[in-house]
Amino acid sequence: MPPRRRQQFTQESIDQQLQQIHLLDQASSSENLEQLGPIIKQIHANRQQEAYLRTLQSLIESKDSEIESICGDNYQEFISSVSTLFSIKSYTTNLREKITTLDQSVSQVGKSLVEKKKALLQTKKTAANLDEAIDGLQACLRILDVVNRVGEMVKEGKYWSALRSLEDIESMPPTSLSTTPLFQHLLSSLPSLRGQIKDAVTASMKQWLLDIRNVSAQIGSLALEAMESRTRRWRSRREKDPMLKSARVGSAVETITYEKTEYNVLDNDQLQVDFKPLYECIHIYSALDSLDEIRRSYQADRKAQSDLIIPEPLPLSSLPSITEEIVGYFIIETHVLNTTGSFRSEREVEDLWDALISRLSKAVEDVLKNETDPDTYLKVKEALLGFVMTLESYSYSTGSIHQLILRLFEKYVSILEVKFGRRFESIVAQDDFQPMYVEKDSEKDSVMDTVWLTREQRDQLRKSNAPLNLPWSQGFYLCCQDIRSFVQNFYQFIEGVAQHHRNIDDLLSKSLNTILITYISQSIAKRAQSTANVSQIAQIITNLEHFEISCAELQRSLTNIRSSQRGGTIRVKAASSFIETRTKAIARITEAMSSKLDDFFGLSEYDWTPATREDAPSMYLYELVNWLTTVVDSLALKDTYKEDAYRGAVGYIATCFMEFLTGRDIPKMNENAIANLLLDIDFLDEELKRNGHSHSAAFTELRSMTSVVMSDAVSAYLVASIRQTSYPAVKPKRLAALLDKLARHGFECRDAPSRERGEKRRKEAEAVSRLFPGENR
Repeated sequence: MPPRRRQQFTQESIDQQLQQIHLLDQASSSENLEQLGPIIKQIHANRQQEAYLRTLQSLIESKDSEIESICGDNYQEFISSVSTLFSIKSYTTNLREKITTLDQSVSQVGKSLVEKKKALLQTKKTAANLDEAIDGLQACLRILDVVNRVGEMVKEGKYWSALRSLEDIESMPPTSLSTTPLFQHLLSSLPSLRGQIKDAVTASMKQWLLDIRNVSAQIGSLALEAMESRTRRWRSRREKDPMLKSARVGSAVETITYEKTEYNVLDNDQLQVDFKPLYECIHIYSALDSLDEIRRSYQADRKAQSDLIIPEPLPLSSLPSITEEIVGYFIIETHVLNTTGSFRSEREVEDLWDALISRLSKAVEDVLKNETDPDTYLKVKEALLGFVMTLESYSYSTGSIHQLILRLFEKYVSILEVKFGRRFESIVAQDDFQPMYVEKDSEKDSVMDTVWLTREQRDQLRKSNAPLNLPWSQGFYLCCQDIRSFVQNFYQFIEGVAQHHRNIDDLLSKSLNTILITYISQSIAKRAQSTANVSQIAQIITNLEHFEISCAELQRSLTNIRSSQRGGTIRVKAASSFIETRTKAIARITEAMSSKLDDFFGLSEYDWTPATREDAPSMYLYELVNWLTTVVDSLALKDTYKEDAYRGAVGYIATCFMEFLTGRDIPKMNENAIANLLLDIDFLDEELKRNGHSHSAAFTELRSMTSVVMSDAVSAYLVASIRQTSYPAVKPKRLAALLDKLARHGFECRDAPSRERGEKRRKEAEAVSRLFPGENR
């Protein structure tokens, strides 16, 4: 391998390398010695240190020669510059001496000026201190004036301005005055001044509360008048539109269609209520972070005022004014609640409302506890109704008042029942029970409009011209008139009252049934029992029949009325009572005729042990039949009732005949007497049939029992099968009594056949008496 050729350094290469490291670069301000590292490293690697140093030494010597040449060329110029510098130095020394001399002269002149300047500065400092003192005093005067104005503003009622002034004092920027004892004293007195403002605004609100209490009744009166006007307008509209008949004031329909007039009960021509004192108080207390305090105070004051509204005991005459005051009280509460934000809560107002309404309800019920005048209840209802409707329009819950009205209504109805009950009893007691007489058609129409009749009855009466006797008596007409009056009074109370229709309907049904049954039907029953006049009893029956019809017609008409008002069904259940009373009255006709029949039987003068049998009936029977047919046929009753009268009379006659045969009043009789009695029975039966009244069934037992005796069939009667088929109507006890009477007659006879027949009858009587008791003995 050939040896590596060493690199040779020339002066140009060394100049180039030095130029790279800026050693020879006149434009460079710094030496880049870091680049020497690679050059030195390369020299050491090639082991040419000596060669490089020699070359470098030659370069240095060359540069020194260049420097000497340059200096030699510029020497004269350098010497000239040095001479010039020495001249300048001489001039400078002279100038310094002149400046020193001038400075000393200026110093002498300025010394007096400095002293005057110091005096001037001291004077300015004093003037500044005086200005500062004046400014401080003026600031104090302004603050004191503000404090003084605070008192004046409080007296003038400018509470918020006074409070703001105190806040301005407290929030003043720091000044020299801020550290003075006077200012600190003023700051310490600010809480006291705020307390004065607070007390003043509180006193203003207290006075406002007193003023509000004094005008509450007037506010309530204006609100009630406005509601009354609204009610009249709605009533007028409701009368024109049948579709609105069931809607009351305050209902959804009325509220939607209500043409509201701009009338503010708190701000009108008659009254202006200023709430500024309350608002100011709330504002001030809010600014003082004491709103809870004034809220509690206000609630306590209003509670105390509400406690004073209702006196104890409550005078009924003052109830309207009390309701006016309550209305005004809660209208104010509603306004305060709606205009003061969070100052009042609905719960606080509801607590006041509930407490006051509870006391009002109790006071009203206590004062009406012993009241018996229905008109008083109507007045109370009217006062409460306007009160309820007015406060409902302000969204107050009136359920408890409605419950109170319904409780009063129940008591009102019970009082009405007693009041009208006495009237009904008086009408029944004073009724003459004669057909009602009308002279003119107008009278007839008026009566027909009052009583309840079926359509057929109305059509029939319309065809009849006055004068005429109506089918019913004056008492029936008066009772119908009072029933209508009762119903009118009943609905008069609930007019305008929000009601549960079913409860109202049930109460009306109960009341009507009580009146019709207790005071009319039972009173008529008592009157019928005390009346002996058959024609009057007949009129009672006719009246009862019309009352029975009236029950159905009354129920129908009232149900139709309530249906138009979305009510329920009125159930009048008194018809069964009138039917029962009518049945008793029909029986009473029989009882009344029975006394007259007893008179006829008192004239009979029967011979119960005749020697022979009669060929003709007894004479008294002719008069009896004539009287019976005349009386019954003349009764103003339906044929069915007349037949009932005939049936009752014939039944009573049959009972009397049976009493002759089996009773204890006649101790003995013979077969001839029985034959004569059968002859009379046949005569009565035939006469009644001839007059169109067949009631033979009444004599069935008589005929069957006497046939057993007259046909000598006692032995056959003792056979159970024959007795049940041939003589089912004959009672063993009565047959035994008749046989006993025949036996007594036989024993009293002196002839042997008669005595034997008497013994036979005695044995037959004993045999019949021993029959099983269950066989209708």
